[in-house]
Amino acid sequence: MKSTPHNLVMSYIYGGRDGQRPAVINPTSIACQELMKASEAWFPEAHLKAETMARLALAGHELLGFDSVMPEYSVHQESAAFGVDMDWGTPGMMPDSKTFPYQDFGRVVVPDNILEKPSLAVVLRALEILRREVGGRAAIIGKVMGPWTLSYHMVGTQRFLTAVGRKKFDLVKKMVESLAPVTIAFAKAQFRAGADVVVMADHATGNLVGPYHYRDLLLPTHKELLKEIGGPVILHVCGRTMDRMELFAESGVDVYHFESANNAAEALEKVGGRITLTGNINNPDVLLQGAPETVYQETRQVIKAGLRLVSPECAVPLTTPLANLKAIVEAAREGF
Repeated sequence: MKSTPHNLVMSYIYGGRDGQRPAVINPTSIACQELMKASEAWFPEAHLKAETMARLALAGHELLGFDSVMPEYSVHQESAAFGVDMDWGTPGMMPDSKTFPYQDFGRVVVPDNILEKPSLAVVLRALEILRREVGGRAAIIGKVMGPWTLSYHMVGTQRFLTAVGRKKFDLVKKMVESLAPVTIAFAKAQFRAGADVVVMADHATGNLVGPYHYRDLLLPTHKELLKEIGGPVILHVCGRTMDRMELFAESGVDVYHFESANNAAEALEKVGGRITLTGNINNPDVLLQGAPETVYQETRQVIKAGLRLVSPECAVPLTTPLANLKAIVEAAREGF
């Protein structure tokens, strides 16, 4: 019996046997200007209105053939819920925050009824729409910011990393622990709204902090919040991370979403028996600037290395050609 895209994705997430072909998912955004035009769902409205957000997500499945839908394109939905001054961007620019409410590392006050704030409620409504439209047919992926990334947004990335570098670890731990309940609450709400799996983006990456920083300052919190979330989670950390993948595998995540800066075969050798891996299709050189044939060949190499969940390495550039995203799907449908 032919498996649905939903079942194929979820089987791989849980470490199941090889299906009929690799699955193609989007743990981070595949929203680009050509997809916005094709679906008539444009930024910034797609960050702010549930129907537009869901329509753009559906286009990734219905027009491109991805096996999943993922309706959150910004990394600042939680920031906005904290009252951060936002620039919601344009069709050619991602959203960005203008203020940092806790740059003095003051005591974090989580807003009352934070899940009812417009920037979070819109994601939950979009997930409900997607559940009605493709529930059980395509895998529905939610997304939350982990407490390390939320700390960047609350304090300012440079200020937070300066505190890490100066070994002000009490301040760092306090901030991370204070923000973890927001990650937990938003993830749980997304599962209730219709998500099959949730991405947790938490950028403790190699060019910013060492593996020992992750081990000592963030891993204990990850272990606790993943127990609390109680559903399948994809961890996304950008950059070179080979030196901390084994620590990620200890955290309790089901899947790690990784960049092309890491060799796929080496990553699978290191942690493939413990967690599922996805990602590794290069954004700037291949998806943005390459030809469809280049994307096809890169995808085939990743599949040959052993990945069964294939995806772009991170949120794709907004000028990525649709033909290149379709080439990932074509390569996966060739099978093993």
